[in-house]
Amino acid sequence: MSEDQQSCGQRHKQIDALQLGPRKRPGVTDPLVHYGHHFGRTVHALCNFQALLTNGILRMGELAETPEENFTAEERRKHHIFQELLKSVAGLEERLMEGGDDEVDVIAELLTKGASGAWGDDTKSLKGSVLDWITPKGQNLIPPLARNVKIDCGFHHERTGALLCPAGLDWSNSETKTKLQSGEIVVTRDQWPLFLYADYHYDSEDPWNGLFRSALLVSAYKHIFTSPSSVDREPKATCSVTLPSIAYIATQVRFSLTSSPVFLHTDTVTDSERFYNSILDVFEDLDEKQEVDDLVVWWNRQIFPSYSTTQRPLIKNSALARIREKRARMKESVSVSNNGGSGTL
Repeated sequence: MSEDQQSCGQRHKQIDALQLGPRKRPGVTDPLVHYGHHFGRTVHALCNFQALLTNGILRMGELAETPEENFTAEERRKHHIFQELLKSVAGLEERLMEGGDDEVDVIAELLTKGASGAWGDDTKSLKGSVLDWITPKGQNLIPPLARNVKIDCGFHHERTGALLCPAGLDWSNSETKTKLQSGEIVVTRDQWPLFLYADYHYDSEDPWNGLFRSALLVSAYKHIFTSPSSVDREPKATCSVTLPSIAYIATQVRFSLTSSPVFLHTDTVTDSERFYNSILDVFEDLDEKQEVDDLVVWWNRQIFPSYSTTQRPLIKNSALARIREKRARMKESVSVSNNGGSGTL
């Protein structure tokens, strides 16, 4: 046997067809992708990270001394989003200030990948689940809707059409229904759909009544922010609901009900980006602060049953109570000492 044949035989002996081959080294996902996931769902879903970072760096550098009032409301809003990003990603500010343009490009790409990935995953996950939630228990949708094909959804179906019908319009009116189906009535971003309201009922005299409080939104929120199997049970997480996350869920559910197969920023039919921003505009309107604050409390109680806005008094003689009592005595002692010292000067 030649040396080549022996070498070939040795190579063949090293491979056993009945054993698993060498394990591939698992890929490591950059933490910024995970931050992008979270940021997109809870802070802002549709921002341009490249522009956000570039403008944010300018504000921290060349424009650091520029008075706040010199910036437009939109510029201040975007800078607030940038600051929220800095808070959520440890060490990001140093990385941006010390790195060059290439580093900024990489960071923007990773954050975009995370936010886009979360949006895509949630869109896919909600597609079939939303159909389950809008189907009355013990009944079937007539005609039935396919879980993976959306062409018959939107205003083309009685159930999804009724839920997407703008508040203030009457879906049961045949003329209205026909015009919505044909596109003769164009739904704009400020014509919010009925599914946003509790029990899908709109009160024209009190448009805040029940707004963003529908059971459909709550089910979708639990589905995305806890786990797909946790819709009917208490979530494991112990955090607080954010206003952008409510807007995110509303936008996702709205898209799930439409007949559009693919989400696009430029889609003028669903106009999801404008719809999402219109909700954020109301949430950030200072004139609506009382209603918005009440909404946040309501949501926290739906998602976290143990949530409470009241503070429980400390138990007498507990460790925490004694710590605070001692700290108060020390502060009082220092205050008396300082006052006495200043009086002798």
